[in-house]
Amino acid sequence: MESEGFSPNSFTFSSVIAACANLAVLRCGQQVHGGIVHKGLDRDLALANSLIDMYAKCGNISDSHKIFSDMLHRDLVTWTSMMIGFGSHGYGKEAVDLFDEMVRSGIRPDRIVFIAVLSACSHAGLVDEGLRYFETMVDKYNIKPNQEIYGCVVDLLGRAGRVNEAYRLIQSMPFKADETVWGALLAACKAHRLVDLGKLAARRVLDLRPNMMGAYVMLSNIYAAEGKYKEFAKVRRTMRRMGNKKEAGKSWIEVKNQVYSFVVGDKMGSHTEHVYVVLDLLNGNMKEAGYVPDLDCLVHDPEGGS
Repeated sequence: MESEGFSPNSFTFSSVIAACANLAVLRCGQQVHGGIVHKGLDRDLALANSLIDMYAKCGNISDSHKIFSDMLHRDLVTWTSMMIGFGSHGYGKEAVDLFDEMVRSGIRPDRIVFIAVLSACSHAGLVDEGLRYFETMVDKYNIKPNQEIYGCVVDLLGRAGRVNEAYRLIQSMPFKADETVWGALLAACKAHRLVDLGKLAARRVLDLRPNMMGAYVMLSNIYAAEGKYKEFAKVRRTMRRMGNKKEAGKSWIEVKNQVYSFVVGDKMGSHTEHVYVVLDLLNGNMKEAGYVPDLDCLVHDPEGGS
C-alpha cells in the first residue's frame, strides 16, 4: 500500500494489529508498533488498546502492561483488554487488582469486564474472589448474568473441585443453560472423575449440539479414567458411526523470520524427529521437577483405534 503512495492511518494500523494479534506474530506486531510511533499515532486511544491486546496475545505481557501504564487516558476497553491479558497469562491477582483500581478511578464496569475478571479468577484459582465479583455484578451494578457469565462461574467452581455447587448453580439459572455452560460442567467432571454427573452434562451438550465431537471425547475419557471400558468402547463406536473427527490442534511460532507449524500427532514434518527428541528431554526435566503425567485416558480402543 505504501509503495503505491498511500499513507496508513489509524484505521489501517488497527486492522493490521488485529491480524498480528490473531496470528500471534510478535515480530510483525512490533514492526507495526514502530510504524505507529513513527507516524506520531502512539497516543491514539484505540491504537493503544489494540496494542495492549496484541502484545498480550503474542505472549509479551510485560510490553502489554507497559503500554497500559504509559497511557495518559484510558477508557473501559483499555482496562478490559489489560484484564483479559493478565487473565490469559494466569495473573489473576493482577487482574483483580486492576478491576478494583478501575472502579476507584470512577469507571463503571460492564458485563464484558466481569467476564474478563471472572475468567481471570477461574484460571488463577481465586474462587472466593470470583464469587464475590459475581455477587457484586448482580447486587451493586444490577447486571443480569447471561450464558457466558454463568459459564465463567461454572468453570470457576469446577476448576476448584466444587462441581456439585456448579451443578446447583446451573439448576438455579432463570433460563436453560446452553452448550457452553454444560460444556464447562463436563470439563470439570472429566477433571474430577465424576462419571454420573459427567454423563448428564454430556447428554445436555449433545442434545443442544449433536455433532460436538469434543463432548464425545471428554465423555469417553471419563469412562476410561474410571475403567469403564465397555462404555468407553460404546462412545467410540458412536463417534466412528458419525464419521466425524475432532479437529486436530494446531499451533505455529515464528523464529528468525521462519514460521514453524505444529499439528497434534504429526510425525511427517521436516523437523519432527528433532521436535520429539526435545520433547523427551523436556518431559524428563518435568518429571524430575515433580510433574506426574495423567495417563488414565491412554487406553487401547477395543474396536481397533487408539
